[in-house]
Amino acid sequence: MKRGVTWRVAGPGSVGAMKNWRYIAMHSVAASAFIFLLQRYALNASLETSLMWMLAFGACAAVLAAMQSSR
Repeated sequence: MKRGVTWRVAGPGSVGAMKNWRYIAMHSVAASAFIFLLQRYALNASLETSLMWMLAFGACAAVLAAMQSSR
């Protein structure tokens, strides 16, 4: 008689780390999109300026999310 397939429990850090990185990336993308749209359309900034602020805010958001997820 065969037994059904058993699921192994993921080791420490495997699933939790993946969820943390996903949330860090989502936080960074959301902050980047927000600041780009704000700069480009609400404040009528140039494309270069909007992209520069988008990269800066995205990087800062990623750092903040990483710091919060490791607490």
